[in-house]
Amino acid sequence: MGRTLFDKLWDAHLIAELSGTSALIAIDRVFLHERTGAAALKSLAAAGREVADPARVFAVMDHIVDTRPGRGDGTLMEGGAGFITETRSACRAAGITLFDVNDPDQGITHVISPELGIVLPGLTLIAPDSHTCTQGAFGALAWGIGSSEAEHAMATGTLRVARPRTMRVTFTGRLPAGVTAKDMILRLLADHGAGGGAGHAVEFAGEAVRALDMEARMTLCNMATEFAAMTGLIAPDAATSAWLEGRRYAPSPLPDWSDLTSDADAVFDAEIEINAASLAPMVTWGTSPGQAIAVSGTVPQGPERAHDYIGLAPGQPIAGTPIDVAFIGSCTNARLSDLRRAAAILKGKRIAPSIRTALVVPGSGAVRRAAEAEGLDKVFTDAGFEWRMSGCSMCFYAGGESFPAGARVISSTNRNFEGRQGPGIRTHIASPETVAASALAGAIADPCGGAA
Repeated sequence: MGRTLFDKLWDAHLIAELSGTSALIAIDRVFLHERTGAAALKSLAAAGREVADPARVFAVMDHIVDTRPGRGDGTLMEGGAGFITETRSACRAAGITLFDVNDPDQGITHVISPELGIVLPGLTLIAPDSHTCTQGAFGALAWGIGSSEAEHAMATGTLRVARPRTMRVTFTGRLPAGVTAKDMILRLLADHGAGGGAGHAVEFAGEAVRALDMEARMTLCNMATEFAAMTGLIAPDAATSAWLEGRRYAPSPLPDWSDLTSDADAVFDAEIEINAASLAPMVTWGTSPGQAIAVSGTVPQGPERAHDYIGLAPGQPIAGTPIDVAFIGSCTNARLSDLRRAAAILKGKRIAPSIRTALVVPGSGAVRRAAEAEGLDKVFTDAGFEWRMSGCSMCFYAGGESFPAGARVISSTNRNFEGRQGPGIRTHIASPETVAASALAGAIADPCGGAA
């Protein structure tokens, strides 16, 4: 019987079978950020242990850094300065690579790791962040862990892991014009629920997936965690190699990764098939990423609490719902291609006067510089958006900066839980294009031309 891509990655890193379904797995890369990095490194030092191989460990300041222009070395989070200074000190003591607040390569973990070629096909990569699965887009086995697990992996180069089941999600056919990877994952969540991938490593496959560029593949894998999967992954191909060619930490010449694919006779524990041609721009209506509908659709009957929090009734059209804030950013949709597509909708136009706040937060310093070289920053500012420095920003609320109390936000982020973007904030997740179109309309709008 053939093996799946996940099987091949697991077998290549298997050190020992343990009790039950657990195994000891070799870990190739560890990535830390300032919310958890200092805790793991300090705990390791306090136990009298060292990082086994500092060259395999990286850290970045991304979660709580101030993203306003001229941010200096700061954070708006109360008590946040301690996270930054302690992470900086701990990284220096451990001898690991740190991309500091104003380092040219600073950015969101799951944006800069691929940019720098830190993630590579065939590797295992972990980070204390649930969206580490983003990097499975490169044919790597990448998943989120806790601080104590990061500590163990840094000290030993290994980690005890419960083996997940396998699932393949196949998107057949081609996407309609204007429909994106964000719409693909939101449709999967809408059809199969936010818990549909629980206990599985999910491989995305099919013609529509193969047609995606690498940045779109990262968006698709990014929200595998919203599907409750251990990870999401896509087999590497020519597009993967083209992306990685010449990246700082990528080898030269690049290896042949053609064997990193599921065998034709591989059997998965679960299979899902979705017709890509049937997809449309999507937006969430409730307080779970799985509560999503087409922008042209009506709000379904859902949990009463979700309706009460979001302020929308069953049967109500979602298009035309007034919004207060537009946000483009996060590890899901803040790469250069995301900004280009949003800017194409905004060019020569102005956001609605009712929009109280509109922000664009590039995913990395490299993305910001590239966007400015193309004049995208001017497109956004001319349209009425603020142009920020890189970081996680208002993808989540950590104290400090916040949106207006009770605001309704159209956001290119990944989570719409109660209070995710601030106390009482009502979040609608969508693609950058839908965010841009909605900002122009002052209400949730179809980027493909449907009127709000």
